[in-house]
Amino acid sequence: MPAKATRGIDVKVLDIQRMSTEDGPGLRTTVFVKGCPLRCAWCHNPESIPPRSHVEWLGVRCIGCRICEQTCPQKGIRLDTDGVHTSEQCEACGACTAACPTQALELKGTDYTVDALFDTVMKDRSYWGKDGGVTLSGGEITLQWQEALTLLTKLKEAGVNTAVDTCGLAKREVFEALLPVTDIFLYDLKLFDDAQHRRFTGQGNARIISNFEWLTAACEGTDTRIWVRTPIIPGATDTDDNIRGIATLVQDKTEKWELCAFNNLCRDKYDRLGKDWDFKEAGLISKARMEALTALAVSCGAPQAVWSGATARTDSET
Repeated sequence: MPAKATRGIDVKVLDIQRMSTEDGPGLRTTVFVKGCPLRCAWCHNPESIPPRSHVEWLGVRCIGCRICEQTCPQKGIRLDTDGVHTSEQCEACGACTAACPTQALELKGTDYTVDALFDTVMKDRSYWGKDGGVTLSGGEITLQWQEALTLLTKLKEAGVNTAVDTCGLAKREVFEALLPVTDIFLYDLKLFDDAQHRRFTGQGNARIISNFEWLTAACEGTDTRIWVRTPIIPGATDTDDNIRGIATLVQDKTEKWELCAFNNLCRDKYDRLGKDWDFKEAGLISKARMEALTALAVSCGAPQAVWSGATARTDSET
């Protein structure tokens, strides 16, 4: 599939994170985009799920001045006793966020042309070093795959190391198109059981597994690297059976399999969105449990398994 011409193409960007050390090798600039086909119950970036831009209210900063109401050209925002709310009339134009004197309103989702986004990330090139580069993440970047293809092509032509962070839920031809311009895939394998995957993410995993198997075969004997990441979520993905199942898929086919320990630092994001979160009371997983799951993964034929993240302190560690 040929890349589209760059003029006029917009990428819906949620955030650009610099000096990242968790989204691939080396120091990286990570572009987070809006929109995701999954609805993971534990999602740490719920603001990234809707594909459209939206406005969020941070109550601790609000002084109740009502400038937002006065500024909105669509009359799509109001302040009441429960805080600031947007209506269907809100077009997320950014007028209220720009006018707010205390930055109590934030616009989630900014349109960039591919050329503008390329110019923006290339400003960071001096700190990437020989191992770092640019990672496209989500939401889910494959929902904007044509724009991603154009951007990745430009980055590769500039000699930049490229990474794609994906949940794997896309048509096969999307990965066929992105493969030649991607140096490393960060591929999520969350749940091995299809029914459990559907329960906790809203979608089955057949296509995700099929794409993973195709991708590992396509990358064999090439310089393209694959890192698998599995979030270890209490009561959801942290079972021995789940790790055993994913191990049958991963085996020794990838460079790395990272088991990522759960944390609940995103609780305030759900509060800002006015949503309850099933995992808001869940605590950190113990170091011993993370080590046991990692050892299990290794024993099941995945010697590249490692774990990362903060863990709960036990009495012996205090």
